[in-house]
Amino acid sequence: MAVAPREPRFEIVTLRPIDLDQVMEIVRRSFRRPWARQILLEEMGRDWAHLDILRPRGGGGGPILGFANYWLVRDEVHVLNIAILPDSRRRGLASQMLGHIIDFAKRRRCRYVTLEVRRSNGAAVGLYRKFGFQAVGVRPHYYADDGEDAVVMLLEME
Repeated sequence: MAVAPREPRFEIVTLRPIDLDQVMEIVRRSFRRPWARQILLEEMGRDWAHLDILRPRGGGGGPILGFANYWLVRDEVHVLNIAILPDSRRRGLASQMLGHIIDFAKRRRCRYVTLEVRRSNGAAVGLYRKFGFQAVGVRPHYYADDGEDAVVMLLEME
């Protein structure tokens, strides 16, 4: 007897203006120097920018547990942010979001996915390495809040 495939417990959908308050809470709780609401509104208006949210699947969705902001620039996807609500971390949600972005890049026949990550963010670096990203450079003093370096990471698409 065949077993039906299990439906994913979470869905990733496009950010809507009505979702912005919940996303801003994730931003405030996830970043040392959170982006202003106006920046996310501007991102929502850019043709090349993509903002997605992750929430429990089902009837109208549930609370937003994570979000991602990434750009499609010619044959490259550049990841600006992936953030998961602190209480929902360590459950594979960031992996699901990153996998979604990589699938997006494959569908668009991109050659690369790129990003910058704080040198000290070992959890994020580990996540990116798990997906095949390689460190290809350093941006010295990249982060304005404390001058920390950013590691530039690249995933070459096959």
